[in-house]
Amino acid sequence: MATNSRSTLSTAEARRETVIASAIEVFGKTGYLGTPIAAVATHADISTAYVFKLFPGKESLFVAALERCFDLIEQALETGAEAGTDHTPDGILDAMGDAYADLIGDRSLLMLQVHAQSAADVPEIGEALRHGLARVTRFAKSRSGASDDAVQRFIAFGQLCHLIVTTGIDGETADWARLLTAGIRHP
Repeated sequence: MATNSRSTLSTAEARRETVIASAIEVFGKTGYLGTPIAAVATHADISTAYVFKLFPGKESLFVAALERCFDLIEQALETGAEAGTDHTPDGILDAMGDAYADLIGDRSLLMLQVHAQSAADVPEIGEALRHGLARVTRFAKSRSGASDDAVQRFIAFGQLCHLIVTTGIDGETADWARLLTAGIRHP
């Protein structure tokens, strides 16, 4: 009987992971307000009722996707820091920034963060967003050993990268666009 319980738990956990991966992609495309649970269920090839069994509401599903997004960001930053050859605080931040730029080549992760910002007035989403930003900021600070000012610039450049990508100004020739995009690597 314990074997059946374990296999059921494994199947439920596997389905939960599938739903979260689908939620990142679907919410990344259509946002929190524009995405019904049924759209995530269809993408995951799981019934809507089963998604509701795993997540009691859309807020909890969006939060789970956002938390996974921040898990992936933190993993990418660590990978970047480990791979970097310049072990100064600024060098570590640069390596983490490069790894982040590679990570958000998956536009779903980038757009999920943008959509989370637009839905931050939903208490659960706002709290998850603040918690994720706190995690990333603390991780960048502790892993790099950089000054507060350098970490603030690191986070600010990440947000500028989001703006460049979402507005499609990369490659624009206008002076203002070149000013914003100068020296910033993004997907």
